[in-house]
Amino acid sequence: MARVAVIGGGYAGLSAAVELARAGVPVTVFEASRTLGGRARVVEKDGRRIDNGQHILIGAYTETLRMLRQLRVPTRNLLSMPFNLHVVGRLSLRAGNWPAPLHLATALLGAKELSWADRLSALRLMRYIKRIKYTLNTDHSVSQLLSDSGQTDAMRELMWEPLCIAALNTPPHEASAQVFINVLRDALTGSASASEMLIPRVDLSELLPVPAAQFLALNGGVVNIATPIKGIEQDGEEFRLIGNPFEGERFSQVIVAVAPYHVSDLLAPLPDLALLRSQIDAMTHQPITTIYLQYAETVSLPEPMMAFADSSIQWLFDRGQLGADKGLIAAVISARGEHSNLSREELALRAHEAVERIVPRLAAPQWSTVITEKRATFACGPAVWRPIATTPLKNLLLAGDYLQSRYPATIEAAVRSGLIAARQVLRMTRQSD
Repeated sequence: MARVAVIGGGYAGLSAAVELARAGVPVTVFEASRTLGGRARVVEKDGRRIDNGQHILIGAYTETLRMLRQLRVPTRNLLSMPFNLHVVGRLSLRAGNWPAPLHLATALLGAKELSWADRLSALRLMRYIKRIKYTLNTDHSVSQLLSDSGQTDAMRELMWEPLCIAALNTPPHEASAQVFINVLRDALTGSASASEMLIPRVDLSELLPVPAAQFLALNGGVVNIATPIKGIEQDGEEFRLIGNPFEGERFSQVIVAVAPYHVSDLLAPLPDLALLRSQIDAMTHQPITTIYLQYAETVSLPEPMMAFADSSIQWLFDRGQLGADKGLIAAVISARGEHSNLSREELALRAHEAVERIVPRLAAPQWSTVITEKRATFACGPAVWRPIATTPLKNLLLAGDYLQSRYPATIEAAVRSGLIAARQVLRMTRQSD
């Protein structure tokens, strides 16, 4: 029977491992950190457990939700809300409780801040992407897509550009229109439940990684934390992992499920993968900065999630409404911008000023911290190259949110990539039998 090593204990690696364990394949996970979750994990700051960034899911993330159900994750661990967008002082849009596409139509009609021209331009974009069957002949920027579909300045500024930056973590003039269309298709033109916003009420490690590790422990899998792998060597038809305490062990298949900027070092001892390494190394990345501010327990936002159209702070999340400490606010800035040159103190001040616009006469936060993931996601530009799961070495596969997918670098893309890699291993196992 195949013995499979999964290098990386993030959402991609653990999804692959769970799928293999469900099929009865012995699988061992190696994670360099002491915490599972990869780039969507809990971290400890000044004795507090907080996420390294704010993630949301949507109802269209079918594979992630299926995985959570398989792992028996309680539904209460996700706050489910109809699609809504609250831009401070500019827009309040909330989908109605109607079947699609009426849920979006009622949201546009109910947004008093929008003119009829704005509403019609939004519907025009939806009709446009449906008319081209959600597929561009040639990929181009999101900005060009918005121009081609005749979007008003207000719809650009208040809805489409914020959604683009939030989903693709790439500025609209640099972002892939095709990937953005894929997101809009699944999130806004599908069923009403597909557009629901699902915000984790537990930390990102507790949401899926910890239940996955528990499942593996009960189903013949092994999870090694704080076990960095330095490289992979080929030994006949098997592989040996360099740098782990079990170097004598051999694995018939290996799934490399680490961040793209760690792949090259792992594959360095494998000359057949030199071209693949250089291609992955050439991928560019975008940052995400999260500023946490702890206020008095009485401090709360009108909505769990709020946006700004005229601030370097793009989003505020009221973590107190999401199961964390009351008064804890997370401010999020996606992608590169002028904020990239600000100090941590300046970022914290801007975040406080953003909260103060909603909660007047607000006292200074009792505690704050700034977390910047400098390479949070790949830069999702038009027709960007993304690798596939298989490699020139048939028994070595890749998994991760940067792999070829109709989605940008999201939790859903990570989970799907892990499932693809695991199913390829299962196919190879059946063929060898």
